[in-house]
Amino acid sequence: MMESRRLRILEWAFLLFGLAAIDVYIWIQAKAVIYEAYDTWSFDASLRGVKPTVRGFLADELHGVFGKDRAENADAPPVKTGPLPGDKPPLPASLIGRLHIPRLNVVAMVREGADSATLSHAIGHIPGTALPGKAGNIALAGHRDTIFRALRNIKESDAIDLETDKGTFRYIVASTRIVSPKDVSVLAAGGGPTLTLVTCYPFYYVGSAPKRFIVRANQEDTSGKVWVARR
Repeated sequence: MMESRRLRILEWAFLLFGLAAIDVYIWIQAKAVIYEAYDTWSFDASLRGVKPTVRGFLADELHGVFGKDRAENADAPPVKTGPLPGDKPPLPASLIGRLHIPRLNVVAMVREGADSATLSHAIGHIPGTALPGKAGNIALAGHRDTIFRALRNIKESDAIDLETDKGTFRYIVASTRIVSPKDVSVLAAGGGPTLTLVTCYPFYYVGSAPKRFIVRANQEDTSGKVWVARR
């Protein structure tokens, strides 16, 4: 009798633990989806010259779900704002732009910072590297099991678009390589406008992956000419 009771208690304990784990997983995934949706909306609103607000985001979402009348009553008209100073770097955790790799169907928002909170729902701009529209090497990090999973199939000459409030910059993949996590040379500027994507490797490794997968791309100018690094 006592043994049977202990087994029932153990069964209930495992059941509650499993339900709690499912709840946590659902919450993490839902939060990531909400953050990504808000970032996407905020970026598009900024490109239209509209100041992003949570109320404005909710109003547009209600508009999409319930129709025009509901959205118009939900919020006041958005307030327009001028562009940020071109030479002012973004504040920590601020929105930088949107990355698009057409052939791989990768579309994701880019935020400042490479901490775990940022990478949980966006691509992170590695602090200290160049910013879009500036000379140097722009370095972006992403998780191998979410946004950057598709990088395992990236090829030389693939196009990468980085859309910002200053315009869209196109980069052409020049090379890929696998390095040690201690190899910070991949973040160094190469003498011209470049983009570097960083993620963990191997892609299907269980646990903390021991290597880093690096994608190096060179910027293409408006005439279609791609900057080539000197060897």
